[in-house]
Amino acid sequence: MIKNIISLVILLAISPLTSLAQQDAVDKALSEFNQTLTVDAANRFFALLNQEQFTEEKLQFSSRVPADSVRQQVWYWATEWYYDKQDYNKGKDYGLKALPLYHGASESKADCLNLLGCVFVRLGDFKNAATYAKQCLDIDRASGDHDRISSSMNTLAGIYMAGHQADEAEKLIVQAIEHADLANNPGRKAILLGTASEIYHSLTQEEKALDYAQQAYEMEQQLGRALPAAYRLDQKASALMGLKRYQEAEQALRQAIPVMREQGDMHSLAIASNHLGTCLIWQKRNDEAYPYYREACDLFVKMGDPFNEMYSRRGLCLSLWESNPDSARSELNRFNFLKDSLYTSESAEALARMNAEFGNDQLTQANEQERNAHIRDLVLAIASLLLLAAAALWFINRQRKRQQRHINKLVREIERLKAEGEAASQPTEDITVVDPEQPAEAAPSSIVDVTENEFLKQVIDYVNVHMEGGNVGMEEIASHFSLSVSTLRRRLQDATGVPPKSYIQAIQMQRACNLLDSGLQVADVARKCGFNEPGSFSRTFKRVLGLTPTQYRTKS
Repeated sequence: MIKNIISLVILLAISPLTSLAQQDAVDKALSEFNQTLTVDAANRFFALLNQEQFTEEKLQFSSRVPADSVRQQVWYWATEWYYDKQDYNKGKDYGLKALPLYHGASESKADCLNLLGCVFVRLGDFKNAATYAKQCLDIDRASGDHDRISSSMNTLAGIYMAGHQADEAEKLIVQAIEHADLANNPGRKAILLGTASEIYHSLTQEEKALDYAQQAYEMEQQLGRALPAAYRLDQKASALMGLKRYQEAEQALRQAIPVMREQGDMHSLAIASNHLGTCLIWQKRNDEAYPYYREACDLFVKMGDPFNEMYSRRGLCLSLWESNPDSARSELNRFNFLKDSLYTSESAEALARMNAEFGNDQLTQANEQERNAHIRDLVLAIASLLLLAAAALWFINRQRKRQQRHINKLVREIERLKAEGEAASQPTEDITVVDPEQPAEAAPSSIVDVTENEFLKQVIDYVNVHMEGGNVGMEEIASHFSLSVSTLRRRLQDATGVPPKSYIQAIQMQRACNLLDSGLQVADVARKCGFNEPGSFSRTFKRVLGLTPTQYRTKS
């Protein structure tokens, strides 16, 4: 045990040093931007993020980008940075500064709302977390994007679960899985199955929880995703412990923990270590449990997570009670301090359940002089939610690539239809060099009786002419052709087989490909394709075509 403690102390002593310099540099860059609000300061900030491989590509703004867009993007990415570095208060402050700068119900705004929801979860503010998550879900529902809908439903389900509303969480996760199936996104579905396992575990439906965790684990294995597979093993272990199958749970956790350590996911590592300590306590192997609780506790202290620290302190007390009563009482005092400072209700009942589970009369007696208040169930729910949030964030940041076959086919078809239209009209110049100051208006025409190909050609022409001004919403297109929005949506859906919004984005991305091939800067391409923020353009480009603008240009 002493050897384990020494190793842990060395690990914790050196690991912060590797990030102090980068953290200080980013802090200074943000401070400079906040003072000057200049494009140059913004570009220096993004250069640092790219240097740390925090962004997929280097974001760079020209002087023509609106000041609000620059501030919005800097403060959004500052929120992402501090969330990743687990400085949640700074993340909250920057997220709340960025949010008012989003106009309309855009996907970028939904991303910011979702991120704020995750930040408030980490701060234990579930009311605000649910508020932002619901706003995100409203935007995603309106978009009709099944993948985004399933993601935002997953976040909200996790918040409900942590707030002891498991029945509501169950309804949401069932719907979310249906949307993931419609999106044909196995990576997303694996995450949702993991959330379902946590929900059914909180409902004490352990067989169901185990089944969902096993399905999720097998999917992650097929996708070759080692870290999410480790998350699923942890969820599987929770269900196995609920079924009192402790040796199987221990085996799953011992398989998961080295992967989390190797991948550097310290928060998930600490949660899994807590779970393994509990599993060993159940098997009356208290001495073996101690180093896992110790590591988890020290990590939670370092990350400023008092909820899970409290759970670790209780485990340390239990594991030390027979071998070192004085140290056990010290841990008990710290546990009680956290309990009293964090919670004022729901605690006596939960503490009684914990004592009954472990059958530890000595701990009960030692705590009789204290106010019997604890919340094991809430702490476990928060730990589970944090694990789910880590899985979701990993998926969003590292695995956003969706199936591209159908969208790529659409882009090629748009290119063909556009070429046919150009050949028929014998244009004198390509669409990529249209003067933005004097756009060539596509004249309204009767579109009711035209062929499907002609209908699509006219839509493509309209979008190409008007996209730079951003006037390519369903309402603008429908008005131009004297159609109702519902009729336009139905005709586009029937003609293309994809949601109308996806088809419009495919037209924009087809033009973006041409402009990137011509050598324009990414920021200029974004503006010409109707995007105010280069970051939003890059995210859309990657979602539609499966690679970033820079990757596309390199590949070409």
